[in-house]
Amino acid sequence: MDFELSDDQVALCDGIWDLCQGRFDIDTVRGLADCGGVDRRLWGELADTGVFSLLVPEDQGGVGLGWAEAGLVFEQLGRALVPGPLVGTVLAAGVVDDAVVGLIERPIGPALVEYPDVIDALLVLDEDGVWRVDAADLSVEAAHSVDPLTPVGRVAVLPQGKQVAETHGWANRAVFLSSALQVGVATGARELAVAYAQERQQFGKPIGQFQAVKHKCADMYSREEVARAALYYAGCVMDSSEQGDISRAVSGARILAAEAADHNGKDCVQVHGGMGFTWEIDAHLYLKRAWALTPCFGSLDEHAERIANMVGADRLGLGASLG
Repeated sequence: MDFELSDDQVALCDGIWDLCQGRFDIDTVRGLADCGGVDRRLWGELADTGVFSLLVPEDQGGVGLGWAEAGLVFEQLGRALVPGPLVGTVLAAGVVDDAVVGLIERPIGPALVEYPDVIDALLVLDEDGVWRVDAADLSVEAAHSVDPLTPVGRVAVLPQGKQVAETHGWANRAVFLSSALQVGVATGARELAVAYAQERQQFGKPIGQFQAVKHKCADMYSREEVARAALYYAGCVMDSSEQGDISRAVSGARILAAEAADHNGKDCVQVHGGMGFTWEIDAHLYLKRAWALTPCFGSLDEHAERIANMVGADRLGLGASLG
């Protein structure tokens, strides 16, 4: 399986990154914390660029790209720390017409809803289907979020809503796109750390020349590349299930992407030293985004258990029944 990007895919990545640099520079991103994480004008620019219609067929007015390309786009969005209910809005395209759509798995008990002040609707996944709940029907209480750019609200009783789709495949799609965001977060954290290591000097030389810092940056790059390979494989499998088992590929990508984002965020803070713990340095934003993304659509333990069960089934010759 060839993971080399085509010329069109490279151009897609470059185009999305240019958009992020022009519209979502870090100062703009920081400012979005004051408006619930979403600026409607900037959100509209993402929509006009085709970000939210990536997976909609061309004959239905969409871009008509595949999951591999969607993963590339979300990787760049994560790299730029673009906030907002990106996963829900992309998956909702063609299902609901609202501009800003959240997505959550139906919990047992109270629910934590991201971006409660800006979403137009919430899609809820459960075993019976995908249900639309209007934002006006949510009774939201204030809740604390670890990420200032991912505000959350507590909903004591989540309404049933109106069914808009079958459940099949939705959870894997959400996990895949979230994993792409996490690979992007890992990349952004590594880039920030390397840039600082090249600039900051101690004893008359850049700290990046010191072995401890050099090795830490190298480890960040290694984690990022391993996670990216798993993500690209999952994208290929999402586009063609003949390439492998979708659930196994997506869970594997999720585990590696989450660990890369988490560890790279921590290492980025460490490379910055004492400054890394301050609000003014952007390192904490990558780490907090990594933490905010990790619990979405299954814990890492649940994904690891799913893979373990599949491996066990393979050894017993039951892979076909559990795949």
